[in-house]
Amino acid sequence: MDSKIKVGDKAPDFTVLAGDLSEVNLATDSGKVRLLLSLPSLDTPVCDAEAKRFNAEAAGFQDNVVVYTISCDLPFALGRWCAAANANNIKTLSDHRDMSFGDAYGTHSQEFRLLSRAVFLLDQNDIVQYVQYVPEVSQHPDYDAALAAVKNIAG
Repeated sequence: MDSKIKVGDKAPDFTVLAGDLSEVNLATDSGKVRLLLSLPSLDTPVCDAEAKRFNAEAAGFQDNVVVYTISCDLPFALGRWCAAANANNIKTLSDHRDMSFGDAYGTHSQEFRLLSRAVFLLDQNDIVQYVQYVPEVSQHPDYDAALAAVKNIAG
């Protein structure tokens, strides 16, 4: 499936890998608000800056908010990036194995087998409350709009 997600949709399930190769899916942080960031690669300047910005912002989020940064980077590379960036407020996850997230959320760029840039906010009931598909890979997301949506949903 390669369709776009819309506000009000029930969030589709997905399976991605954490740095320790454990599986993470929609039920992993069930009952929490989830900010899902779809990124091409943390090895690129825009993705690196985006993940660092959301990591810094996440320090001020309520305890009921979890930030998933999902890319096709290998789990081991994600661990190195987190250590180098001192990123401990976000969860970096890999969609490399199955492209499960990219296919379910319409961000699978099949030409390059990467994810396109997008932001999704799911409420505690897995209903999509905010969606932003960034049209150009070199563009940053609208941070202010995404952060306002988090504050609106999570308090």
